[in-house]
Amino acid sequence: MSENALRIPFFKSESFRKNYDDDDDDENYLKSSFFEQQADSSFLHSVINMSGVLIGLGQLATPYAIQNGGWASAFLLVGFGVLCAYTSYILAECLKYDLKSKNYFDIGYHAFGKKGRIIASTFIYLDIFMGLVSYTISLNDNLSTVFTGINLDVSWTSLSTTQFLTVIAVAIALPTLWLRDLSKISFLSTMGIILSLMIFITVGCTAVFGGVKANQAIPALQLENIPAVSGLYIFGFASHMVFPDIYKSMKDPSKFTKVSVVSFSLVTFLYTALGFMGAKLFGPAVSSQVTLSMPEHLIFTKFALWATVLTPMTKYAFELLPIASQIEHKLHPSMNSKARMFIRGAVGSLLLIFVLVLALTVPYFERVLSLTGSLVSTGVAIVFPCAFYIKIFWSELSKPILVLNFFFIAVGVFFGVLGTISSTKSLLQDFTN
Repeated sequence: MSENALRIPFFKSESFRKNYDDDDDDENYLKSSFFEQQADSSFLHSVINMSGVLIGLGQLATPYAIQNGGWASAFLLVGFGVLCAYTSYILAECLKYDLKSKNYFDIGYHAFGKKGRIIASTFIYLDIFMGLVSYTISLNDNLSTVFTGINLDVSWTSLSTTQFLTVIAVAIALPTLWLRDLSKISFLSTMGIILSLMIFITVGCTAVFGGVKANQAIPALQLENIPAVSGLYIFGFASHMVFPDIYKSMKDPSKFTKVSVVSFSLVTFLYTALGFMGAKLFGPAVSSQVTLSMPEHLIFTKFALWATVLTPMTKYAFELLPIASQIEHKLHPSMNSKARMFIRGAVGSLLLIFVLVLALTVPYFERVLSLTGSLVSTGVAIVFPCAFYIKIFWSELSKPILVLNFFFIAVGVFFGVLGTISSTKSLLQDFTN
């Protein structure tokens, strides 16, 4: 498969351009964009791009969510998949309405002005940051299983062996944050997609060839767990900040709706299948990361664990790109390139170190992931797209469509608030115990 087929527009740093400044006037802002798009992606390429950015940490937690929410909660999983496919469609409609809009930030600005831009930026950067914390917690958890039985003399660091290895892994990834042109390591984004798919395949192989009987009981419904479970579900579908860039990169943007339907159908099927496989295989003992429940002696498990360990290391530079580039944009134009690169790399490194410290301090994967989904992802994937759509098309929408979108906003707020409260309580309890 060609590199172009696996190109994710959101990660094309070589085309990253100066976007906006708080002092820019409205017209200049709308003429600007984070990305200089090349409209050369076919339908298949776009499906791969969208599916690739959707599949991630969410799949690790799906078996845990199915087991703890009950098999009936799978309807909520599918419902969120359908709802997020719809919100990807209305984001594209907002782009069609104003051809000057090129990304999620532009849509927020067009709908609500500078306040819309600030709110959208805040939530997206928060989503990136909390996602990186979750990735680093996952890295730490899986490293402990990969190196089971290995004890290093790190008493001088006051860290455990696993924590020390996590620090080493993050340190290995740090140099990538100093690169301005990430096209030199573009293979890492492709590798991240392959590793995510490998996790699904290895769980399937465990079910078929691993000698583990898929006969565990799954409860029908555990209503008290639904708030936290909803955050895990929504997190797996919240990549909406990337969708405008995928839309702009298509040769035929009129096919974007079909791309969304196909991509979300594939990913929803993958999540549902993996969720039921993991829950049936491991039952109540299933971990919040399904890879940690797989029999350690199996070769499939080793592949899955290493895939989960390597995935965060492939994502750090790309995930921090929007933040680092925005910082660089704020620097004085007269500053030379070496100084700009140093400040960009230093700030990115400090952010990643802060992520590392937070991940080692609060190592509760399912709590942080659920909190991210409830607090941030519901806004980015459900509430904001519907609000943007209503504001931009207010005079053109029929009453049923208006009511439908207000209902979706209410759904997003409902699950967001309940999930945030539930996840925060659980996180505080785990942290204090």
